[in-house]
Amino acid sequence: MPEAKTIQLDIVSAESALFSGQVLRVLVSGSLGELGIEPGHTALLSPLKPGQVTFTQQEGSVEHFYVSGGVVEVQPDHVTILADTCIRGEALDAEKATAAQAAAQAKLADQQAEADYAQALRELAQATAQLRMIQELNRRRKV
Repeated sequence: MPEAKTIQLDIVSAESALFSGQVLRVLVSGSLGELGIEPGHTALLSPLKPGQVTFTQQEGSVEHFYVSGGVVEVQPDHVTILADTCIRGEALDAEKATAAQAAAQAKLADQQAEADYAQALRELAQATAQLRMIQELNRRRKV
């Protein structure tokens, strides 16, 4: 049986390098939608929106990370994800994300507050993306 083609994936945040290894496929939340990357993909550079990074390892296991934003650089044999913040999917906290979502919604609703509107929108997008990912991971565990 021929060996499956792989692509090198490096995931790095401001805090640390979170993953480095050969994978079969990478899915990211690009600024214009979901982006599937496989070996031989055309080179590109794209901003990332808050959401999932999912990749399939050589043995078939699937890993999930949450990124708050950042950049993905794709070369035919290498993918580098530079994330603002990156958290393993299983480490996401639904209570914290729900509280962050409520706080961001309150900032947006308070017309008298001198809060930074753009910052509140970013916080809302990040909390919503975390909750969406938590729900999806919980659904997959039940299957």
